[in-house]
Amino acid sequence: MASSRPRLSRRDALRLGGLAVPALALPGLLTACGSAAGTPGTVLRVAQTSDPKTLDPQKQGDLTSMNVLINLFDTLTTRGPDNQLKPGLALSWSSPDPLTWRFKLRPGVKFHNGEPCDAQAVAFGINRLLDPATKSPIVELRYVKQAVVVDPLTVYLRCSQSDPIIPAKVSLFGGVAVPPKYLKQVGSAGFAKHPVGTGPFTFEEFQRDHQMRMRANPAYWGGKPAYDELVFLPMPDPSSALASLQSDEVDIVAGLTPDAALQIQGYPGVEIRHFPGIRTSYLSLDTTQGPLRDVRVRQALNHAVDVPLLIKAVLDGKAREVPTMFPRESFGFDPSIAPYTRDLGEAKRLLAAAGFPDGFDTSLTAQTADSNIAEAISGLLAKAGVRARVDLVDTGTYTSRLTSNNRGALGPMYLAASTGWTLDAESLVQSNVRHDRRQSRWHNPEADRLVDAEELSLAPADRQKAFTSLQLLLKQEAPFVFLYQIDNVYAVNTRPSWQPGVVGVLDMASATVTS
Repeated sequence: MASSRPRLSRRDALRLGGLAVPALALPGLLTACGSAAGTPGTVLRVAQTSDPKTLDPQKQGDLTSMNVLINLFDTLTTRGPDNQLKPGLALSWSSPDPLTWRFKLRPGVKFHNGEPCDAQAVAFGINRLLDPATKSPIVELRYVKQAVVVDPLTVYLRCSQSDPIIPAKVSLFGGVAVPPKYLKQVGSAGFAKHPVGTGPFTFEEFQRDHQMRMRANPAYWGGKPAYDELVFLPMPDPSSALASLQSDEVDIVAGLTPDAALQIQGYPGVEIRHFPGIRTSYLSLDTTQGPLRDVRVRQALNHAVDVPLLIKAVLDGKAREVPTMFPRESFGFDPSIAPYTRDLGEAKRLLAAAGFPDGFDTSLTAQTADSNIAEAISGLLAKAGVRARVDLVDTGTYTSRLTSNNRGALGPMYLAASTGWTLDAESLVQSNVRHDRRQSRWHNPEADRLVDAEELSLAPADRQKAFTSLQLLLKQEAPFVFLYQIDNVYAVNTRPSWQPGVVGVLDMASATVTS
């Protein structure tokens, strides 16, 4: 909604908002009715923080790459704006036995180069993904041993152990289809330079640090998109991206933080839109040593961190509190489980009972980009007597420590977030709850049993029972400080209309654009 403050001129708005940038810094200079190359038609221009890392969909693992590639490629299953799993390249799926998933494919689908997208192509893509030589960062199909062609429109995925959420795991790039003949012709390097998929757009041009252009696919099985050209522009600086939006050089700025969005909220012709998101934040606690070994201390931290206040004061209301680590849209979430009460007196009482009447000193590690949140959490903890020094590290250092064999590399507490894009609670706990997983800092035999129960059972009712019990146990034992799931925030002009799903991937095939 636009604010009621006086309207500023664009020049004053940019100056006061700190958005002024040199004209040469604005990429593309694309108009609403064509591209820099003079291609006629309606163009939708999307700015995000970076270029795709690669155009090979089986060698990427980051959101900015997914945002581009989901428009060029299709997957076996997909999700609509209602977040429900629905047919993609596969019309139906079933599990004839605990170690097999069967996918019946959509007939008549072709790759952009005319190759048929049949069972042979789908099996080729899955087996390429599984091949260690591909070096794919996509790990969701770790229990799949092989894809087998049954007939021209049927593929079996053979598993080493039961995996109940394979259909959800192939809704993104675990289930992408790639063209076998073309790949064998040009090789992986050639494929990454000129990708060929089955998706709603075809590849036109990629100029790194400038733009990625694609054209609407008139032969798309789902129907040609309602506009002619889709362009992604890399703009790492939010201020520059927002200035380009006001200059009518982009239509959508994606990946905004709430504080960045505030720079432009209320200015003429620009709207801030935020939609429920799945990315869930929490503090990981090292329960193996120090004060955090005591469950009363961990419970005290959860009572002390006033999450609703954090959301209101730091995130501009663009997040939702979570009772444990499970976001509301994920299978397994139990709405009967309430968040911790925010009670400073109870936090102090628990700390005293644990032998810390005067609190204690500790540290809280976070990425530099999360400094505002980390400092706010530190301030809330200090009110209960827990003096948490904030240690900020760059993203590369954070990631290397997080993925190292040293589970204490990020200190006693660190701020983390997980995006469970499968919309199954398994994705949120698979790496950090069971004691033998890479990021776990908690050893609880009952938690291990419940993780096994939800991971190995195919029956939804049995899985829900295990998830409910696990959420109750997480709340009781508090191996984490449970925070929020943050909204997906965009700045847009008046031209585009679209409804993103909770995962936040920029599948723009269903968007409409006014001239």
